Amino acid sequence: MTRAPLTLALAALLAAPLAIAAEPFQVKDIRVEGIQRTEAGTVFSYLPIRVGETLTDEKTAAAIKALYATGFFKDVRIEALDGVVIVTVEERPSIAQITLNGIKEFSEEDLKNGLKQTGLAEGRVLDRSLLDKAEQELQRQYFNRGKYAVEIKSTLTPLERNRVAVQFDVVEGDSARIQQINIVGNQAFGSKELLKQFTSTTPGWLTWYTKNDQYSKSRLAGDIEALRSFYLNRGYLEFNVESTQVTISPDKQGIYITVNVSEGPQYTVTDVKLAGQMLVPEEELKKLITLKPGDIFQRDRLTETTKKISERLGNDGYAFANVNAVPELEKDKHTVAFTLFVDPGRRVYVNRVNVSGNTKTRDEVVRREVRQMEGAYYDAEKINLSRDRLNRLGYFNEVNIETPPVQGTTDQVDVNVSVAEKSTGNIQLGAGFSSSEGFVLSGSVSQSNVFGTGNRLSAQINSGSVNTVYALSFTNPYYTIDGISLGYDLFRRDVDATELDSVGDYETSTYGAGVRFGLPVNERDFISLGLTYEQTSVTTTADSPQQYIDFVNEFGNDNDTVRVDTAWSRDTRNSFLFPTKGLMQRLSAEVGTPLGSLQYYKLTLQHQQYFPLGRNFTLMLNGEAGVGGGLSGKPLPFFKNFYAGGNSSIRGFESGTLGPKDANGDALGGDKRVVGNAELFFPLPGLKDDQSLRMSAFLDAGATFGPNDQFGDFKEFAIKDLRYSTGLAVLWVSPLGPLKFSLAQPLTKKARDQEEIFQFTLGNVF
Repeated sequence: MTRAPLTLALAALLAAPLAIAAEPFQVKDIRVEGIQRTEAGTVFSYLPIRVGETLTDEKTAAAIKALYATGFFKDVRIEALDGVVIVTVEERPSIAQITLNGIKEFSEEDLKNGLKQTGLAEGRVLDRSLLDKAEQELQRQYFNRGKYAVEIKSTLTPLERNRVAVQFDVVEGDSARIQQINIVGNQAFGSKELLKQFTSTTPGWLTWYTKNDQYSKSRLAGDIEALRSFYLNRGYLEFNVESTQVTISPDKQGIYITVNVSEGPQYTVTDVKLAGQMLVPEEELKKLITLKPGDIFQRDRLTETTKKISERLGNDGYAFANVNAVPELEKDKHTVAFTLFVDPGRRVYVNRVNVSGNTKTRDEVVRREVRQMEGAYYDAEKINLSRDRLNRLGYFNEVNIETPPVQGTTDQVDVNVSVAEKSTGNIQLGAGFSSSEGFVLSGSVSQSNVFGTGNRLSAQINSGSVNTVYALSFTNPYYTIDGISLGYDLFRRDVDATELDSVGDYETSTYGAGVRFGLPVNERDFISLGLTYEQTSVTTTADSPQQYIDFVNEFGNDNDTVRVDTAWSRDTRNSFLFPTKGLMQRLSAEVGTPLGSLQYYKLTLQHQQYFPLGRNFTLMLNGEAGVGGGLSGKPLPFFKNFYAGGNSSIRGFESGTLGPKDANGDALGGDKRVVGNAELFFPLPGLKDDQSLRMSAFLDAGATFGPNDQFGDFKEFAIKDLRYSTGLAVLWVSPLGPLKFSLAQPLTKKARDQEEIFQFTLGNVF
């Protein structure tokens, strides 16, 4: 019996035809030897040889190539013995574990995910060629963070059962810092102004926190695009970045960046016209064009125009409308004309509205906020409004709405609403401090989405030296299918004005219960109506103003009120905490009816509007006016007076001190109040990307007035009676709660007005 060896190396197979020829024979059986982890069936599945076939040199070579190609084996041999094919393999070791030592800049999980993309992961077969790729991937990750001095070394440790442990030892080194950024070729603008467009910067007093002085390829790409936008928005239509050079110092600690630019001439717009199939009256579309003849070319205005036209067509169902702006340049005159070609596409219907991601919140709670109806024409405005309404609920961390086309159709889309829920229950114990209230203890238990129904339930306790509040409330925002809300309130509110040095002494303790309704007039306007019963106990002291003592002597220490509250509000702000555009208007009335012992009225009006000024600046204008008085021959209760001064009205003056005063100089409040604020918001220098912190410069004006104040001519009244202040403020949404502080300087004041230059509030003070 002879044994004919057919063992062939893969290198020999690739380099030349078979050097050893064997007589073909019929395969009686196939046997696999040498496997430890790999199943025999896996080998058979890759082996292009079957029992009963005739084995030739060509099939033998193909079999060896196929088994090598799996990557499972580092050696393969095929032999034949009496018609039996013997496949002998030597398996590559598997990776038992991957260890990363010296990692500080990244999380170990993130780096392992990156290694997995290169093919190196626990449980996989080890391919030594992948180690080089893995080291290069790790190095790339560190280079992206500016750590060019990083050293990476990999080590393999054999383990039992043909396994290995892979260990990467990393010496991260220090991050390379940007030492210099040069812009070459600029003539129209100075380098200092251009570098303001860059996020990347040289080391400064805040870069230890922002890390903007660490080189990042992706950040530099964003800076180049910001520079391009800067020029294009100022008419330099042919602006181009010719080249960008990034060099590193020999010690790999310093980065030097040079940006070569070609500005070109500044272009003026001569004409903007419409063409194509508009399907909307041309005059209506022309009103959406913000770039006018005679203007210096601005790319952002052109982009805004095409977007508005597309959205307008989208409101009529043309979901895939396309607007292309084609320029016509006259280079010798440095002018440009644009033709806006409008292609509306097909009109689209909505097939289904699908909701996903809401594991706790009921489908109906999400769907009742969606304004796009199934079976109706696609309406971009309603879809955007649906997104805004869902975001304002406060139930979700993220709201995404996509409109994919329905397969097999050309005129239908689905509206897929995807939400990521967040915890809507809140148990909070905290403390705060304000310059007017002092130390404040607070606690609350609330659930704004009870059992996923969208109903709100809360219990709240706030204990300050001046105001103490205990409140329990419940609100059903959809008491009716039309969106009429119903709410109930129980509360106790104690006021101790003796803690305020510059306000007349008195104490009140009020218990109350109320019911309220809310009626949405449209998507932006809301009317509320409430009925509340209150019992108020008033306490005065020997130091109290005589007006307070006279009121108690006439009406007693204990009074009750049947109060009607009504209000109309409109809110189009794009954010509750840090709005950048939109307005908030509110007109409210509080009336003590004849059903109680106190009869009075209070009317207040507020108009607040935000104007975006570029990318980082927002102007806020706020005006408030209030007036009150008694009814049925009774005076306005003094504890219902208006007050002004403090961090929420006219900064730079002590809280509640502006207006009429008694003989001791203590503020009495008044039956009229006027407040005006102009505030310019901007990022804190060096932290313009921080969404939790912003700064402002402000001008405040206002005061309160008593029944006997005569205003006369408005101009004279404004100069003589209003107080003005100016200063700087910072609002920070800190882990401890909102922190608001201001540094203000009064511009005008009256005798016995109490100044308070620095004011702040930490935590939620109610």
